[in-house]
Amino acid sequence: MESGPAIFAGTAFTLFGAGLLLWTGARLKHRAPVAHGVSPATAVAFAALFGTLFLSLGVWCFGRL
Repeated sequence: MESGPAIFAGTAFTLFGAGLLLWTGARLKHRAPVAHGVSPATAVAFAALFGTLFLSLGVWCFGRL
C-alpha cells in the first residue's frame, strides 16, 4: 500500500538528480555557464552536490520498498 508513493518519489528524485548531473556535465563540456550571475566554481559545486543528493535520495526511496 505504501510502495506506490515510494516508487513515485524515488522515480522523481532519481530522474531529477540524473538530469541535473547530465545537464551540468553537458554545460561544462561546452564551456557554457551553469548558472548566470554566479561564480562558475560555485555553480558547478552546488549543481553537482544537489544532483548527487537527489540521485541518492531516489535510490534510497527505491531501497525502502
